[in-house]
Amino acid sequence: MTDSGTYVYAVARDGGHTGPVDLAGVAGTPVHEITHAGLVAYVSTVSLEEFGEEPLRRSLEDLDWVGAMARAHHRVVEAVAETVATAPVRLATVYRSEEQVRDLLERWHDDFVEVLSHVAGRREWGVKAYVDPATSASAPAGEGGGDGGGESAAGTGRPGTAYLKRRQASLRNREQRWRQATARAEHIHAALSAVAAASRLHRPQDPQLSGRDEWMVLNGAYLVDEGLGEEFAAALDALRGQDVDLELTGPWAPYSFIALEFDRADLEVSGDV
Repeated sequence: MTDSGTYVYAVARDGGHTGPVDLAGVAGTPVHEITHAGLVAYVSTVSLEEFGEEPLRRSLEDLDWVGAMARAHHRVVEAVAETVATAPVRLATVYRSEEQVRDLLERWHDDFVEVLSHVAGRREWGVKAYVDPATSASAPAGEGGGDGGGESAAGTGRPGTAYLKRRQASLRNREQRWRQATARAEHIHAALSAVAAASRLHRPQDPQLSGRDEWMVLNGAYLVDEGLGEEFAAALDALRGQDVDLELTGPWAPYSFIALEFDRADLEVSGDV
C-alpha cells in the first residue's frame, strides 16, 4: 500500500458540534476530524507520493497545481469557520501520521485555546487601496519660460535641457503623489482599526498578483466582531474618494491573526508556501 500522510487544514475546539460533512479537500480527498485534548483538527489522508517532501517541492513550482490546492484548502477552512471559531493552518502542512497530529494538539493545546478565544465570534475582512500613478505626472511643470524651459534651451543650444527639467518635475510630482497617497492610506488604516478588534498590514501586492496597474498603497486585514460587519463596511464607505479606490473582501476565516508557527519545528513532512 502506498505510504500516506495527514494533511491538516485547521484546528478548532472540540465542543461536540457537528462539523461540515461530505467535504472534499486537496486532491479530492475526504475531510475528517481528529479529536484530542479538547481540540479537533480537520484533516485529509493524502498520498506521500504526491504530498511527501520531495514531490511537494517539485509541485510547488507548478502555479496551476498550487492554485488548485490553495482553493481546496481555503474551501475547507471556510466551511469549518462557518460553524466554529477556527485556527487555519498553513497551506501544504502534512504530517506522517495521525498520531503526530494528536501530539501537536497536546503540546500546543494552550496556544490553540488562546488563539481560538481571540478569534471567536470574529471574522477577517480585507481592504486594499489603489491610486492611479498616472495622475502623479500630469502637471505640465517645466514647460515654457520662467524656469529655463524650452525657449532658454533653444537659445543656449542645449535642446535636452527642457526635457530634463520636465522629467525632474514629473518625478517630483510623482513622489509628492506617493507621499499623499501613503498618508491617505495611513489615515484609512487608522480609521478602520478603530472599528476592528485587531488589524494587520500586509505587504502591498505586485501588479501581477493584484491584477491591477495602479499603486497598491494599503493591503490591510481587520478582525471584526461578527455583529459589527455592517458598521465596518459603512466606515469604509465613508472613507472612499480623494482619488483612492478602496476594495473590500470578506468576511474570511482569520488567516492573518493566527500567529502559531508550530509547523516549522514540529513537522516531519512539510511544504512552506
